[in-house]
Amino acid sequence: MRVLAIEPYFGGSHRAFLKGWETHSVHDFTTVDLPAFHWKWRMRHSAITLADQVNRLAALGERWDVIFCSDMLNLAEWKGLVDPQVASLPKVLYFHENQLTYPSQQPREWDYHFAFSNFTSAIAADEIWYNSRFNETEFLRELDAFLHRMPDFQPSHHIPLLQEKSSIQPPGVDSVFANKLEEEATDLNTSGSPLVVTWAARWEHDKDPETFFKAIRLAIANGVNLRLRVLGESFKNQPPVFGLAKQEFATYIDEFGYAESQSQFVELMQSTDVFVSTAIHEFFGISAVEAALAGAYPLLPQRLAYPEVFDLEENPDRQKFFYGGTAESLALALGRCHDLKKAGTLSTGNLKVQLQRYTWPNRAPIMDEAIAKLAHK
Repeated sequence: MRVLAIEPYFGGSHRAFLKGWETHSVHDFTTVDLPAFHWKWRMRHSAITLADQVNRLAALGERWDVIFCSDMLNLAEWKGLVDPQVASLPKVLYFHENQLTYPSQQPREWDYHFAFSNFTSAIAADEIWYNSRFNETEFLRELDAFLHRMPDFQPSHHIPLLQEKSSIQPPGVDSVFANKLEEEATDLNTSGSPLVVTWAARWEHDKDPETFFKAIRLAIANGVNLRLRVLGESFKNQPPVFGLAKQEFATYIDEFGYAESQSQFVELMQSTDVFVSTAIHEFFGISAVEAALAGAYPLLPQRLAYPEVFDLEENPDRQKFFYGGTAESLALALGRCHDLKKAGTLSTGNLKVQLQRYTWPNRAPIMDEAIAKLAHK
């Protein structure tokens, strides 16, 4: 089957998602994309730009069976601009995130455009896939409140129709993270060396780096012997806390910045004792899953998609991987991990095995079947 994949923001997790699925899929993919820059402009112009690209391919004789696109595309606009034969194909809209619940530092009325683009795209899609139930629930709940802000002609009757064509399709992660030898993990756990703590996320305010560095400060004051790795992509307007922390924790930092390659990132994850997230905006948590597959002990705020992705409700014993979301509770959790490592008992149990379901060899066949079913309706 031939899949036309459209990605206006071909970078980061969006790029990894499509490359991972294509690599492990039985279907043939044609990917039409744009570089991952200036996301707001991408959401505004990508329907026009990518319709032009697809129309050129169609004019050359390219044909497809189904359309797959991300939430960064205004699907309704794109559908109206593309060749009618292409526009008539069944379409899947994938929500990596949604623009209704992003914790903007400076909310402005014109930002409503992005939320409404998500809404019209969902209406135009034949199926809507979310990366987590949390994402779906948050989007539909906030969508109802958002539409009721309209002065009149509130189209809230579409919400039940969106629910009817929605499903959950978690993303896959590279199985290379799980290739760490168990004897290597044992050596790290019992060496008596400092606790290796890794924080890996975009260097932006929605990942709450302030709470992380405050927790590190408290943990050090409490006597925790640790080494720091602060990883992730930085941008021109990164939060100032990173520059301040680089100076304050200079004697504790082993890595600070973006990993030069995937192999380096994998190696850093596989040699991590504790992976920490402080996110206040997260619809799945790929880095947390990658770290846990690599053998790291995850410390996650008990909010967002994390309890769902790590099956906390079905496995109450995994409460040990969660903290209360504050710097104080994280510092205490780091202290507990420090004591466990000194005792040689810092272990994630069967978590690594159970998270194998998120690796691409397990996820791709499920997604292949789902998109083929839609194409043959």
